[in-house]
Amino acid sequence: MTIEPQHTAPQHPTPEHFILHISDTHFVADNDLLHGSVDSDENLRQLFRDFVKAQVRPEAMVFTGDLADTGRPDAYVRLRNIVEPVAEELGSKVIWVMGNHDERSAFRAGLLDSDAGQESVDMVHDINGLRIIALDSTVPGLHHGEITDEQLAWLEDVLATPAPHGTLIALHHPPVPSPLKIMAMVELREQNRLAKVIEGTDVRGILAGHLHYSTFSTFAGVPVTVASATCYTQDLNVPRNTMRGQDGAQAFNLIHVYQDRLLSSVVPIGEFSTVYSVTAEQMEAFQKMTLEEVTEAMRGDYAGTAR
Repeated sequence: MTIEPQHTAPQHPTPEHFILHISDTHFVADNDLLHGSVDSDENLRQLFRDFVKAQVRPEAMVFTGDLADTGRPDAYVRLRNIVEPVAEELGSKVIWVMGNHDERSAFRAGLLDSDAGQESVDMVHDINGLRIIALDSTVPGLHHGEITDEQLAWLEDVLATPAPHGTLIALHHPPVPSPLKIMAMVELREQNRLAKVIEGTDVRGILAGHLHYSTFSTFAGVPVTVASATCYTQDLNVPRNTMRGQDGAQAFNLIHVYQDRLLSSVVPIGEFSTVYSVTAEQMEAFQKMTLEEVTEAMRGDYAGTAR
């Protein structure tokens, strides 16, 4: 029996939605450095300089909190001036989420053109049939997270009607454990109450920040993806009951929403030396090859040292 050569066709369809997930920008006063060493503004500019090279167009950019380090009004203005021109160029909707370092009145005025004051910043966004709920998990003046009775009732009411392509919840405090035991002091409290509202609904995933490192888990039966910070990150390789912030390993996430799953990919910020590269023309040629032809090409120098 002759076996026909197989082609390298993908097994998964094109994703339904593509979201850019960024967190913890921690903008400080103009010309200041965060903790005396980190240029938060430049890190975000670097992210966008690198991202636009990929020539991809996310439907939305979701910023999951701690946008201004001390809630300064001028920090929100600078942040908006950096983000909105890029979003307009890419055709992306910007979704802002409150963090524990943010101040509600300045956040609303600087990013939402609103004067609603100290009310929690909870909003519903429709992204071409995908519902993204920005949920304010902050407690003014404190660093841990809480979802109030009023917010839970509001969320339950919103989720009572399914969205065409399901729902993502974006909040600052992730409902996940942490290998840094000290993070329990500033975690989201009474997570079981939020789980009861989410279970059995069309929520397909949760996007969060706060931890300053990338991590993934599940909550109430749905995936949770935590984007690292763009300012500085937490070193997880430290002795028990200690913390170390480091100026390195900053990253953001690419969120691809498929019909049956959520895919989250971590992208480090910065430029790194090239090991090998494959051109668009070479990739197109690969996709037209049989498996046998691909194997043979990979034995040679078709794709440099890529093996």
